[in-house]
Amino acid sequence: MNFNQLLDAVQASPEGVCIPATWAQGRAAFGGLMAAMVYQAMRGKLCDNRPVRSLAISFVAPAAPDVPTRFEVEVLREGKAVSTLLGRAIQGGQVVTLVQGNFGASRPSVVEVPALPAPDMKALEQAAPELPYIKGITPEFMRHVALRWAVGGLPFSGNPSRQMGGWVRLRDVAEEQVNEAHLLALVDAWPPSLMPFLKQPAAGSTLTWTIEFIQPVASLSTRDWCRYCVETEHAREGYGHAAAALWTADGALLALSRQTVTVFA
Repeated sequence: MNFNQLLDAVQASPEGVCIPATWAQGRAAFGGLMAAMVYQAMRGKLCDNRPVRSLAISFVAPAAPDVPTRFEVEVLREGKAVSTLLGRAIQGGQVVTLVQGNFGASRPSVVEVPALPAPDMKALEQAAPELPYIKGITPEFMRHVALRWAVGGLPFSGNPSRQMGGWVRLRDVAEEQVNEAHLLALVDAWPPSLMPFLKQPAAGSTLTWTIEFIQPVASLSTRDWCRYCVETEHAREGYGHAAAALWTADGALLALSRQTVTVFA
């Protein structure tokens, strides 16, 4: 099943969805997919089409592939302009992913502050070749996303740069307008920002993740490349704190992201 098919299954299979092992990230399912599936369930509980402004995501436990996953949503408040929802992905009675979302309709305002410009990075044509999917080496979900490094180092390269990033897009979806579920996958496709600092393989994962979406979402296709850059702001005692952003190829801001990541080295 590709990304869009799994999103569709959230609504079509209320008894649970089995995420294929081809979407694994180590022992767990790809976090960006888990967040997107919970978000899809939340979207279905809204009273109207007010856009998502922010999501706060906690990866409570590893979500195992090939295990039925149920999605539950609680509407905490539905106001005139803003709705707050709580979504859960559940396996075997255990919450594995928890998402609080804020959805807000636009309103007139005298305040308008443009986004900071996207940082300079190598053009797509000058970036490193597309990172291949290599069974047993790269995470299984990498068969579904394409990355081309343009900033900083690869995981386990001992690169001291605080920044990491480059170009990203989905590989196996039909061409359509990008939505927030796609953006979740594009942002989380990159490895934890501490990985390039290491000189040998070690486990790492995201603990908490907050993402804010720029509305309306810029017009781009699921086949278009996007720019991504993350900066590690601090790391100690096995935890790191990083800020990231995603832009269109021509520099229009799409999303702002913060993560607390763990590393077992």
